[in-house]
Amino acid sequence: MPRLVTLLKRLANVYPGWICRREFQRQKFNRFNERAIEYGYVFNRMAELCPKRVLDVGTGTTALPHVMRTCGSMVTASDNVRDYWPNGMFNRHYHVIDDDIRNSRLREKFDLITCISVLEHIQQPDEAVAGMFALLADGGRLILTFPYSESAYVHNVYELPGSSYGQDAAYITQSYSRADLERWLQQNDGCILMQEYWQCWDGDFWTVGKQIIPPRRVESHDKHQLTCVLLGKRSTSSPEKVLSHD
Repeated sequence: MPRLVTLLKRLANVYPGWICRREFQRQKFNRFNERAIEYGYVFNRMAELCPKRVLDVGTGTTALPHVMRTCGSMVTASDNVRDYWPNGMFNRHYHVIDDDIRNSRLREKFDLITCISVLEHIQQPDEAVAGMFALLADGGRLILTFPYSESAYVHNVYELPGSSYGQDAAYITQSYSRADLERWLQQNDGCILMQEYWQCWDGDFWTVGKQIIPPRRVESHDKHQLTCVLLGKRSTSSPEKVLSHD
């Protein structure tokens, strides 16, 4: 029986192994993206917070939940598969629950919720943010990353003059502003615990102009197109723990 089990395991790994090898052999460089910034922010906050229960919203096909699980946390991954993946989606790194965060069916509460470069593609961001706040445990934290410029909201950056890519995308990419962030905080009794600003382009908004390599971490008054922000509920956040925006 042990030999049979070993044989079955080997056979079951043949196709995934072939897929991994093919992906490795077919690698092509397109451009650098923002994931190194965002994932670095996530894992730095995890090291500080040590959350036991984590929810990643909008996982898609990424390995982020798997890597977070290797850090010891109990991780749940979710995505709105039926609405946002018309051709279907399968994540070979981690089990993903089909769930719409705007009207979530999840009932567990989480110490940390992450939503990495997802909110900008959601047509009803207010409902999505409310859904995430509702799933926070007492004292829980929410990490959001998205295109951001301090003073102006853009419905779809790909439509802006000078946008360097994305014109054929089937989805929009919004760029949010301070007004949007403040609205989400007011609606959910939230507060900003930490916020980073990054300049990734020489234009005013995400994808506009020449890409800056490597990206620059800047202050709120400098030109920037990306933010990484740590939020909490005001009622459960000690005043002395609330940090400045910069």
